[in-house]
Amino acid sequence: MLVQLRPYQEEAATFLYERDRAMVLAPVGAGKTAITLTAMRETIRDGHVKRWLVLAPKRVCTAVWPVEAKKWTPDLDIQVAVGTPKQRLAALGGQVVVINYDNIQWLAEQALDFDGVVFDELTKLKNPSGARFKALARVLDCPVRWGLTGSFTSNGLEDVFGQCKIIDQKLLGRAKGAFMQQYFFELRRDAYTQYEPRPGALELVMEKIKPATFVLEPGEYKDKLPPLHTVPIQCSMDMADYNTMKKDFVLQFNDESAVAVNAAVVTQKLQQLASGFIYMPTPIWRSSHKFDALADLLEENQHANTIVFYNFIEEFDELKRRFPYACSVDSIDDWNAGRVRLLCLHPKSAGHGLNLQHGGHHIVWLSLPWSLELYEQSIGRLHRSGQRHDVWNYVLLTDDTVDHKIFTALHDKKSLAEIALEALK
Repeated sequence: MLVQLRPYQEEAATFLYERDRAMVLAPVGAGKTAITLTAMRETIRDGHVKRWLVLAPKRVCTAVWPVEAKKWTPDLDIQVAVGTPKQRLAALGGQVVVINYDNIQWLAEQALDFDGVVFDELTKLKNPSGARFKALARVLDCPVRWGLTGSFTSNGLEDVFGQCKIIDQKLLGRAKGAFMQQYFFELRRDAYTQYEPRPGALELVMEKIKPATFVLEPGEYKDKLPPLHTVPIQCSMDMADYNTMKKDFVLQFNDESAVAVNAAVVTQKLQQLASGFIYMPTPIWRSSHKFDALADLLEENQHANTIVFYNFIEEFDELKRRFPYACSVDSIDDWNAGRVRLLCLHPKSAGHGLNLQHGGHHIVWLSLPWSLELYEQSIGRLHRSGQRHDVWNYVLLTDDTVDHKIFTALHDKKSLAEIALEALK
């Protein structure tokens, strides 16, 4: 017996079925794949589409689409075109072909006959001048195009243009320059130009794309999720090294030195120091404050199964040194079986496509990503449908450091995303 869609998911599937060009904006874990598979099956059944192509991040290709298809649409012939060129080529004959974004250039060289395409994690195509966008735009002329995302405006209104263009150029036009001129104004600062949205631009853009966009209403969905508790944990350290790097862009230890050539590099170096170390280029540790705080937190929570997100490889190496039982992304199955006490993940490797809600409900951030999309998607690995416990999201922040600026920036971007969703309802 097949699993049944919830009413709001049925509504979203109908929205897709009735439109050749459409986007679905839905929270992490709300069932975007199930919704889309259902709509795809119905278009094939009714003769509207003969063959579908699905583009997604690699892990989503291998761990989400084939797994969800068995539950929702076992009658569809779904082939995953991931692996060697020979393996990918063999999979291209499927009724539904799922391939990762990194293989777009290879895909552009093949003879294709798809009349429907789904872009999962549509933000991967936010840059209309990127190589993958151009390769895809040259070869895909599918009459039916659907896009799926949970973080449409996560890094600003500018990202919306590329995502809409790949779905339907009628939404926001063909040229990004014209889009920027209409909805943004220039701010010249020193040697570079920054663009800021004009007053009311967000609402105007969302109104234009509203007919082609389904926003999954969070009411019923959120009622089925346990609460998410985000807890900032303040840490302190000796600030001498940090202040020297911040002031001079240079830090010297014995025969090694760390030199930041610009503000972007110094920000990264400051984030390393806020975690207790710095690459010079070999890593030098100066403080263990965050790892001490992590140890205290694990003990306080009685060593409940916990996911730790890190930003730098040296943090991962230190996690393995301090906690010999710590496991990496290769231990996902053991995690979901409840056999992993400490799972160490990088947001870029675990931010999409992993269902981790069955293995635990505690998260700790050693250091934060600048990307709201990675931050929210990473939390969504636990805080999703099927989670039975309150999810605790602990963020380790070193006092008076860039940690707080990143945390604030994430919240500022989230406000933009929330406003955009409100405008689409």
